[in-house]
Amino acid sequence: MSTTFGGGPFACTYLVVAGGGGAGSGGGGGAGGYRSSVIGEDSGGGASAEESLTLSKGVYTVTVGGGGAGASGGSQASLGVNSVFGSITSAGGGNGGGDDSNDRAGGSGGGAGTIVSAGSLGTAGQGYAGGDTSNNSYGAGGGGASQTGASGTGSNAGNGGNGVASSITGTSVTRAGGGGGGRRPAGGGALGTGGTGGGGDAFSNNGTVNTGGGAGSGQGFNSFTAGGTGGSGVVIFSLPFQALVTFSGGVTQTSATVGANRVYTVTAAGPTDTVTIG
Repeated sequence: MSTTFGGGPFACTYLVVAGGGGAGSGGGGGAGGYRSSVIGEDSGGGASAEESLTLSKGVYTVTVGGGGAGASGGSQASLGVNSVFGSITSAGGGNGGGDDSNDRAGGSGGGAGTIVSAGSLGTAGQGYAGGDTSNNSYGAGGGGASQTGASGTGSNAGNGGNGVASSITGTSVTRAGGGGGGRRPAGGGALGTGGTGGGGDAFSNNGTVNTGGGAGSGQGFNSFTAGGTGGSGVVIFSLPFQALVTFSGGVTQTSATVGANRVYTVTAAGPTDTVTIG
């Protein structure tokens, strides 16, 4: 799981995506916050790539945030959970609104439910806002890392905002799409689809695991169905072969050679887990 040379300090490129927000009965969940230092690739919210880290020998926190749970009716769905890599924290996605519950801000914001309201904001440099609603029948899409969630109109629910593509692993993968908005059962218009990058479609489809995708909405008013669960996040980082890398026991990860570096993809890690770099 590592090279054998050690040394340092090392230049480290990273991609840190938080868990996506859960959805309510109408509004799609917002995508998990998206932070990247890959040159030529944007971070979320339209921000330029961040500076790479310089890591000395030491122990660093690594946490992969889980997706927020969905809810129905007047209950409020859950926010996604933050992902952490050393000094980098990505914010969990905002939850989508319900028939009688509010959407909330996050890495990307949750979409408004089937009540007249505004979508919630995303976090600067991590994601976009969820969409609004102007009627009581069609919910809005959750925000994605590259696009605001679409608003619910008088005849259709809003789609989730799209995510951002990265080739940090050597293959282009899009992550952090927002969840699609839903509708009340009497409506006959289109349901919202999830944004590219793991956003769930309405009704009640979960965000895709390890993409930070926001959850798809449930159904509002009388025939309530719960919204889906947000997709878990991911932590990916790239170090020169000379780095000696070991993980604590709770970490699930894989590694691969990409150019002159070793790229580590962490798909599960709790709040007390660590990576040691030597």
